Order: sequence, then structure tokens, then C-alpha cells
Amino acid sequence: MKSLIILVRSLLLALACGVAGGAAAQTVFVIANSGTQVAAGEVSDVFLGEKQFAGSTKLVPVDNAPLQEAFVSKALGLDSGKYNAKWAKKSFRDGLNPPAVKSGDLEVTEFVKRTPGAIGYVGSAPTGVTVVTKY
Repeated sequence: MKSLIILVRSLLLALACGVAGGAAAQTVFVIANSGTQVAAGEVSDVFLGEKQFAGSTKLVPVDNAPLQEAFVSKALGLDSGKYNAKWAKKSFRDGLNPPAVKSGDLEVTEFVKRTPGAIGYVGSAPTGVTVVTKY
């Protein structure tokens, strides 16, 4: 019985590592509206609500549901739970809303293209937007 418990724990640990490793292996391109100036070093501040303007342009960050875990880990150094907790506090304390969540690369790209100040992330570099950085 004891060896079965150890086997089950080992399998669960291997599964957890495989899931986390898959998210970490995904390349993430941060993109911005072609008229929006954002530096690579500002991406974290934008997605955590610390930087809200680029010049006189209101920044509009948008999350990509399928890539959110990889982006939050790579770009922000957080897990999804801590990211959501930070936004819950910021919403309550500062009255800010977290980034809207889009369903995938196509929806994020179209939103960024048509929205001044928009910044998002996708799995491959599209045309018609500025690639800020990649992780």
C-alpha cells in the first residue's frame, strides 16, 4: 500500500511538472497598437496596472486566455493565482479593472490593431502591430 501511495505521488508530481514545463516552453510575443510606444521593460508595469499611459495615450492591456499562464509566468514572474490576487487588490484599492481576456491570438491581434493604446500577447508575431518583446 505504501509503495502505491509513493507511485501515485510520483505520477502526480511528474504530471504537474509536465504541465508547468509546457507553459514555460511556449514563445509569447508582446504586441502593441502600431501607434503605441511601450518599451519592453514596461510590459510588467502595464499588465499589473502600474503604468496606465504612454505619453497622452491611455494604455489598454488585454490578456490572451490560452497563453495567460505562460505570459504571467515569463513576463511577470507570477503564477495565475498571484496575478489574480494582485488584480483583486488593485480593483478594490484603486478602482482599476484587470485586463480584458480574449479567446486567442486572432481576437487579441484584431483588438490590438484597432484599439489605440492596446497591448497584448500572442503565440506568433503578426503583421500590422508593433512587436514590443518576446519571451
